[in-house]
Amino acid sequence: MIINLENTTKQPMRIKAFLKSKGLSHRLISTAKHEGTMRIDGHKVSTTDVLNAGAELNLRLPKEKSDANVPFSFKPVEIVFEDDNWLVINKPVGLSSVPGPSNREDTVVNRVKGHLKDQGSKDLIPHVITRLDRDTSGVMLIAKNRLAVGVLAPQIENHDIEKKYFAFVQGTLKEKEGLIDKPIARAEDGIHREVSETGQQAQTRFQLIQQYDTYALVEVELLTGRTHQIRVHFASLGHPLLGDQLYGGPMDKKIARQALHAVSLKFVDPLTDQTHLFEVPMPQDMENLKNV
Repeated sequence: MIINLENTTKQPMRIKAFLKSKGLSHRLISTAKHEGTMRIDGHKVSTTDVLNAGAELNLRLPKEKSDANVPFSFKPVEIVFEDDNWLVINKPVGLSSVPGPSNREDTVVNRVKGHLKDQGSKDLIPHVITRLDRDTSGVMLIAKNRLAVGVLAPQIENHDIEKKYFAFVQGTLKEKEGLIDKPIARAEDGIHREVSETGQQAQTRFQLIQQYDTYALVEVELLTGRTHQIRVHFASLGHPLLGDQLYGGPMDKKIARQALHAVSLKFVDPLTDQTHLFEVPMPQDMENLKNV
């Protein structure tokens, strides 16, 4: 891949320091130095050279070749946004995010890989940034190359990517808003997750949108990103998600999967310093719950 990076500061910088300021890891900088090429105004440079204020660095990294163990799928993906580095999609219910033992043929990764091939891209390894459970719908962010995922790493590590969800939960909520701060660990069966003192820190902020007779619609913001976090946290409060059989949710509310939808995603593109906000509407099976 090839990308131009501008020194938007008012000071000249060593190229190595400049790349670090853009979020590139030591490993990625080493790859750029030894396997790629760096040019300023057409002249080849190294990481020890200086990039003047306002100047552009032309960076070429080796292609990410296709993994033969991950087949191409040419089934459609609903694209919300796309540029040279990012792909934002609206994931449907029933589609896994990444290949696994039970499905290596048709997941988000397989479909995005097929999409990249159709585009003529030479980088054929999609990098899932915001992963969703198979039966959770909504907005997902995918990096189209390793540079993009590399520069976004600080935001991922610091939980700076804003992710909001809609969920229908069982029962009557006593509080209109709150913060669930309970550590989560893998259960003994290897499938469930559970609240545990020995688990990883997990924080979920919620706000009541609408209280119905036997359940409620809440807006949820993930402050951390643990597996099944929203499902586990609300189940621990005695308010499991409707349709969530794995965590004891009621199965008689005319929805056959956990009533959870990733409604919005916000992040800052480190390569352009532009803030992106994407929103996708709830699918019909969740909309129907408003009218029950």
